Amino acid sequence: MQTLLVANRGEIAVRILRAARELGLRTVAVYSEADRDAPHTHLADEAYLLGPPEPAQSYLDSARLLDVARASGADAVHPGYGFLAENAAFAEDCRRAGLLYVGPSVEAIRQMGSKILSKQIAQRAGVPVVPSYHAPDAATLAQEGPEAAARLGYPVLVKASAGGGGKGMRMVERPSDLLPALEAGAREAQQAFGDATLMLEKYIPKPRHIEVQVLGDHCGQRLHLYERECSIQRRHQKIVEETPAPAVDPALRQRLASAALRLAAAVQYTNAGTVEFLVGAEGDVYFLEMNTRLQVEHPITELVTGIDIVHQQLRIARGEPLAFTQEHVQQRGHAIECRLYAENPAQGFLPATGRIHVLREPHGPGRRIDSGITLHQDITPYYDPILAKVITYGATRQEALQRMQALLREYTILGVTTNRQFLLDVMTSAAFAAGETDTAFLDRHFAGWQPAAEVSDEVLALAALGELVQRRGPFPAAPAATASAVLAAGLTTPWQRYDGWRIGGQT
Repeated sequence: MQTLLVANRGEIAVRILRAARELGLRTVAVYSEADRDAPHTHLADEAYLLGPPEPAQSYLDSARLLDVARASGADAVHPGYGFLAENAAFAEDCRRAGLLYVGPSVEAIRQMGSKILSKQIAQRAGVPVVPSYHAPDAATLAQEGPEAAARLGYPVLVKASAGGGGKGMRMVERPSDLLPALEAGAREAQQAFGDATLMLEKYIPKPRHIEVQVLGDHCGQRLHLYERECSIQRRHQKIVEETPAPAVDPALRQRLASAALRLAAAVQYTNAGTVEFLVGAEGDVYFLEMNTRLQVEHPITELVTGIDIVHQQLRIARGEPLAFTQEHVQQRGHAIECRLYAENPAQGFLPATGRIHVLREPHGPGRRIDSGITLHQDITPYYDPILAKVITYGATRQEALQRMQALLREYTILGVTTNRQFLLDVMTSAAFAAGETDTAFLDRHFAGWQPAAEVSDEVLALAALGELVQRRGPFPAAPAATASAVLAAGLTTPWQRYDGWRIGGQT
């Protein structure tokens, strides 16, 4: 491996490009017309235009990506997460083109990419699964689904077989709602994954969502990097993760790790992957799915284990064995990650767009910010709204939590609505401090959440102007209102607190 093409964008492209350069690799970035000046394009040795902003004509265009690989002289491809990261056909196309694919085998992607097949494999490997029902086609599911749901017992989940992230998922509490949920779920699954296959699954009340990071090399060695707690979710998508998981004791930790490694061995898994579980209130464990890619929340595992997961991915892909064994992997301290999204939590987490006019990402001891944004960047509606991941580390959970609270208070972004204040409210809640987290946490504690009262457009404009003065220096007749002056006025740094709820009369 000499030249790596990163087939992604945003913060994860930045993360992978940096890791590749640290290992001495030449790097190639790709971008759409909407990302022409995005940060990841400036980090790579070369950057190539894919096409229009729409994902289908850019980041999902596998033929164009392979053309760029040939034109740039790349001999390896890292898919990141999302887009084509768990697409077995793309992995196979890469390998047929003579490219190293930084990920598991095509067969492992295919096996674990199907929720139905992956559960069958898990059962054969002795890994407990959630009771479920699946049919060979939509017509059979519509015909047999009501009886199957009655056997499973309401409530049940309608889930897409071919993907994750909550796409196609519906909770059904009564028989009359089942067929409409199947129709809506199939449409959403087809749009998101190109596969409308659905399944029914027994709903587990108040579960914790716990996942285990695994690594495997081509010499047959597989090990785990312990667990992550991922229960705080909106629309079935994670927004907060931490490790170690507060409610996982040593015995449960061993059960989870052993189950994850059994499943990885069953598909001869190589590279980095994550096995996800639901853990019931009584400690019962159920396999959920396996993500055959780098996980969004991998940084918290890196902080508590000291292992660079992206480095390991690249080393494994070029045939190197793991340079350490399970006995060398230890958990030290505690780490928390919050995902900063361009979205409005007060309006059902509706994605937001806009131009970033002010940006300050506060670094310091015990802080890590994996960011994919820069000042004056336009946030468009075409892609997942994640802007950055803010991560803190401490010797204890309390220390990591205090650092996260401080980081979120200091993080400054003006021009686009974000979930920063919502995340801060979660981090300062008594329930989170107590570790009382499950997948219904937000519904239970933050339903109907609203931000604090707005400040006037004039104050926000002064804050932005003050930021401009600070960055560019004084100019004739400049207003005296700088960021520090606004803060001194007792307004609690409004451009931090209000995150662009209203900027110049627009949200």
